[in-house]
Amino acid sequence: MKRLRSAVERIFEVVTVGLLVVLAVEVLAGIVFRAFRRPLVWYDEVASVLLAWLTYYGSALAALKRAHIGFPGFVRAMPRAPRTAALVVREIAVTGFFLLLAWEGARILGELGGETLVTVDIPVRLTQSVIPVGAVLFIVAELLTLPERIREARGEAAPPSDVDKASKELAH
Repeated sequence: MKRLRSAVERIFEVVTVGLLVVLAVEVLAGIVFRAFRRPLVWYDEVASVLLAWLTYYGSALAALKRAHIGFPGFVRAMPRAPRTAALVVREIAVTGFFLLLAWEGARILGELGGETLVTVDIPVRLTQSVIPVGAVLFIVAELLTLPERIREARGEAAPPSDVDKASKELAH
């Protein structure tokens, strides 16, 4: 499971960093072209799409790294039984929300038909596909970290400290 998680994490990192680089290049190009009084008509629309993609794929990466906002100190202070119950409730809520998001996102894709972006000939279905795809990737990230979180909730493993996480990131 750790090997699979590492492989998925690497893929998520490559995609997220790739999107960040593309967005940075696109913004820089927009600035340069505007400085030469030749603004790119598609700049704003494409930047918005790239930012949305970066947000969705980046959130899946954050979920896999367990880097989303939470209350770890509060949860760790709970006795084992309530801590495990809190984990179950959290998992049901988070997974349920992202299942709903994936379902509705896929449904909406079907309603978009053959629409394209206003400034470039890119299908809106493609740009909006990030919603169901990102939701499914978030669920995958949650499921890949679930065994570790269960061990921690049961007191069988110590949760990683922020220092441990930072050291791992630097060594990565």
